[in-house]
Amino acid sequence: MTAVARGRVNAHTHLYGGLVPFCMPAPEQEPTDFIEILERVWWRLDRAHGESTLRAAARAYTAEALLQGTTALIDHHESPTFIEGSLDVLADACQELGMRAVLCYGATERNDGREEARRGLAECRRFIGANRRPLVTGVVGIHAGFTVSDDTLREAGELARELDTVVHVHLAEDVTDVRDARERGYEGPLERLLECDALPTGSILAHGVLLSSAEVRLCAERRFWLVQNPRSNHANGVGYPRALAHSRRVALGTDGFPADMIDEAEMLIMQAATHGEDVNRAVARLDAGHELLAERFGANAVEAAVSLGRVEVGGRTVVEDGRLLTADLDAVRADASEQAALLWETMGALPE
Repeated sequence: MTAVARGRVNAHTHLYGGLVPFCMPAPEQEPTDFIEILERVWWRLDRAHGESTLRAAARAYTAEALLQGTTALIDHHESPTFIEGSLDVLADACQELGMRAVLCYGATERNDGREEARRGLAECRRFIGANRRPLVTGVVGIHAGFTVSDDTLREAGELARELDTVVHVHLAEDVTDVRDARERGYEGPLERLLECDALPTGSILAHGVLLSSAEVRLCAERRFWLVQNPRSNHANGVGYPRALAHSRRVALGTDGFPADMIDEAEMLIMQAATHGEDVNRAVARLDAGHELLAERFGANAVEAAVSLGRVEVGGRTVVEDGRLLTADLDAVRADASEQAALLWETMGALPE
């Protein structure tokens, strides 16, 4: 008898990075720190996206994720030149291919100030109110504390409470977030979010690399979710979040890396052992995403199963004998390759 397992949950990712495997060019100048990685790579990539490239990225990422046995994505999105309607593009791709998803737009002020943040929050409001796709739901997003004002933090928290949902935000991924919060007069980035009342119970905090043990325990008391992203943290050289051991509400994400959760778990095992963490407890984060997902969808979120060559989501078979059933995979990949070329051209023409 073939063993059946629950589908895997990627608790923090970026669908807009779905075209990266299609030969994304290296930056002209090699980044030397975390902020330069953002400025020279990821912030240029998100600025270059339009509707067609974003659709291709979302479909390619989702298709490959399903083939890897990942049946739910918790996404954090930015596309500053294509805000209004961007969440529908992502949602349509997930619903079409059969992927359960939690989506948000990460409000930020890094390109166009407070007006940009207002548009990002408005996209979250619009999508949450209008979405009727059974596999998809929405939350409120903030890019990261260091790219927004206190006013935006307060507005995000207010919006989430009004809509009876949570906030998804990058937190303490790098020393930049810590320094910024302290320069604004706060003890740290978590304390800033709390003092601005930006985090309803159940909010999703990605990374938490530089949180202290006391701060992680506080997150557990407030019932916040923390999401560890081992491959991304390792690639960006930001460190290992050893303090996450002080909460059981820690799930596993990829931060835009391919949604192969076994690869992510293998990196976690290696890093946990290197840093003296209980490996068995760390590996439990792979399954913790199911509890996170259930908080957003209810019991229906666990209606996903993976067996040898077969994937089912919500009672629908989406992969059979290792073959994607919900879309023409060759066509998805061909479109992604074509759109990637356009994206790299647009990206290369952006001003510094």
